[in-house]
Amino acid sequence: MAHTPASGRSMHGLVFASSVGTIIEWYDFFLYGSLAIFFAHMFYPPGDGVAATLISVATFATGFAVRPLGSLVFGHLGDRLGRKVTFLATLLIMGCSTAAIGFLPTFATAGYVAPVLLITLRIIQGLALGGEYGGAATYVAEHAPPHERGKWASYIQAMASGGFVLSLGIVLSLRLGLGEDQFTSWGWRLPFLVSIVLVAVSFRIRLRLHESPVFLEMQENQQLSASPVRDTFAIPGNARRIMMFLFGVACAQAVTFYTAQFYALYFLQSVMKVAFLPATLAVAAGSVCGLPFFVIFGTLSDRIGRKRLALTGMAAAVLLYLPLFMVLKSSVHPDGIDSFAVAATVFALVVIAALIYGPYGAFIVESFPARVRYTSISIPYHIGNGIFGGFLPLISLSLVSQTGNVFAGLLYPVLICAVGFVVTLIFVPETLMRSGTGTERAAVSLSSAGFTPQTDSAA
Repeated sequence: MAHTPASGRSMHGLVFASSVGTIIEWYDFFLYGSLAIFFAHMFYPPGDGVAATLISVATFATGFAVRPLGSLVFGHLGDRLGRKVTFLATLLIMGCSTAAIGFLPTFATAGYVAPVLLITLRIIQGLALGGEYGGAATYVAEHAPPHERGKWASYIQAMASGGFVLSLGIVLSLRLGLGEDQFTSWGWRLPFLVSIVLVAVSFRIRLRLHESPVFLEMQENQQLSASPVRDTFAIPGNARRIMMFLFGVACAQAVTFYTAQFYALYFLQSVMKVAFLPATLAVAAGSVCGLPFFVIFGTLSDRIGRKRLALTGMAAAVLLYLPLFMVLKSSVHPDGIDSFAVAATVFALVVIAALIYGPYGAFIVESFPARVRYTSISIPYHIGNGIFGGFLPLISLSLVSQTGNVFAGLLYPVLICAVGFVVTLIFVPETLMRSGTGTERAAVSLSSAGFTPQTDSAA
């Protein structure tokens, strides 16, 4: 029984249900990132402020480091048990571990037990997030009409940025509403505890979703993989596709996203010594303005292809990062910052990230076979984001600290994007099939991915 893509009306409800859960999970995960500089003084020994900041940022990176392991665990479950049940499980695990951070003792009351507990919960968060993206992206893309796959899948990418903005917004509101003393004393716990309510609402919404039609078809035809992790690397050519996608699109997507969302904020706060409030307001404003471009570029990829937009984003990062951060630096003055210039710069950084990340969901889903798709797309995504992206703030801030050059941290994302451009250009095939224009190479790619040219060519 061939699966039938969902109608436009049902896609709106389906994407809403998937995206609500995704934005909450990213909110949970990014909440610590929004407070990493603040937590340097709450959970680590007093004294050396630079060392405490680097350790706190390293704790942020710890949650990313375990995401590849989470991608294997939940990828296996997603390809064996279904897309829906797996991303319901990741939502609950993420929500519980985030809420638990709100109950943690600080270093002042518990000593070194406090950072140990914090790191443990960050590890649990990372494991859970390792299963979220693969489930949500696969679920939406497998429902979407083929000629709109880029559009609908792009909402999942947009929600990652939405989770970052939501975390900034809630933290900012509480710091302003409670005042700095009350927020430092107990108010910082509230954003984590709010997660309990958000996850409960999201879980109820997701519970009403039906299983992916592609998964149901494979289940009916007894085509499910008995060992998705093993089969992921046993299917001819699939391991090579994973490696090429990892060192091509995935790494570049990761470093551009985290440069735009986190490194810009840390650059202002830690390197340029801008106060929390003006830095956060300006970064949040730029991020909000850039948010629609994830969907804009995802939709555009349904017409002109995924690869072309991704390459454009990588080239823009290589050429524009240094000039953009020079603008960011020049926007900081002894008496304050030029908020408009900072917001405009962050907006440009987000647009660069969106060029790669907007088409990413359709691009990666179309690149891998359906029977091991959850596992196959989770591996490059979470190694790319968990290792290359997650450690970006730590590596970049360390380069600045060691060299004394405020722009030294840009060397890392620029180098990664340059490598990603070359690998993508040469080794990663376009996956978009357009009626009358699809190449034989694209047809082979789509066929191997479980999307036949007859069913999945654009109308």
